[in-house]
Amino acid sequence: MFRRTAAFVVLVWFFGFVWFAVTLPGPMAGALKSDAIIVLTGSKGRIEHALEVLEKGAAPRLFVSGVDPEVRPVEFAAEFKVPARTMACCVDLGFEAYDTRSNGVETARWVERHKVRTIRLVTADWHMRRAELELLRELPEGVEVRRDAVRSRPSFSALFLEYHKLLWRLASNLWEQWSP
Repeated sequence: MFRRTAAFVVLVWFFGFVWFAVTLPGPMAGALKSDAIIVLTGSKGRIEHALEVLEKGAAPRLFVSGVDPEVRPVEFAAEFKVPARTMACCVDLGFEAYDTRSNGVETARWVERHKVRTIRLVTADWHMRRAELELLRELPEGVEVRRDAVRSRPSFSALFLEYHKLLWRLASNLWEQWSP
């Protein structure tokens, strides 16, 4: 009985990992508009993509969560070639988040302050599922999250680690729901 149960658990884990690695979320199709774009700092291409989407008019505002506290807005603007006018009207930088979980908290505060109802979440494809999960935990009820994943080429080890972080987060959520 124990061997069958262990074999079943290993098979579920294995096929779950294969599903996770093979079906990474992709970029948002179409020109669907949102109230705001939320981008989580991290791997290359995320901020660039979010700024491109902002420039195309997909949303009136952009919030960058997890900016290093030592980065000044003028440095951010220079690095990503953001015009001063765009920085002033449309780009907000968040300096409090240091991981995906705190990205959710920081973003939720910003969303509440700006009364946002629909967000376009920009992050790496391998990171999207857990990032969305963390956001949904913290966001006010009724806020719609739309995935806009930046394609990447994650290593096996990055996928392996992220899969386990996602499993841990899902298990934690279940525990919180079932515990008294």
